Amino acid sequence: MTEAKNETAAAPPRLWTPEGFREDEWQHADNAEALAGNGRFILPLQVFLDLGPVVRKSARERLGVLLMPADPVEKIAGLLDDLSLVALAFPAFNDGRSFSKAELLRSRHGFAGAVRATGQVLVDQLPHMLRLGFDEFEISHPVLIRRLEEGRVGGLGLYYQPTATPAGAPAKGAGYSWRRSR
Repeated sequence: MTEAKNETAAAPPRLWTPEGFREDEWQHADNAEALAGNGRFILPLQVFLDLGPVVRKSARERLGVLLMPADPVEKIAGLLDDLSLVALAFPAFNDGRSFSKAELLRSRHGFAGAVRATGQVLVDQLPHMLRLGFDEFEISHPVLIRRLEEGRVGGLGLYYQPTATPAGAPAKGAGYSWRRSR
């Protein structure tokens, strides 16, 4: 039993979007030297901030940033036009600060690029993450992988709280917040 758990933990995460599992064209990189090669790279916040404006602009389509839970969204708010992807880390299942960051990126800052969840993405959290504006998920949890392979995303059809309106969803109507369905 322990060996099976270790094999599962060592497996690389799989990329899932609402359209299903797909090949991940992004790589996590530790430093800016990665940009000299081909491909698309997710850089740690400080590495991204240390890039010059010319480099950020020229590499926009291949440039993403990873925000850890303690990293404030405001550090990249003025640089969102230089990014194609923002990855939000969930290093532990009980740390929900990245949920708030996704909402802020979409509603307050109007970020239209991809928002990715990375780390401890679990079965119960996925529907809420979708409602908050996450588009991509690095999935390593075996139960969630199995459920998604079976087409079972989960969630509820009725919500009391308003959130970012997903693409294709009907616009929120007037009325009381507790009567909203999206």
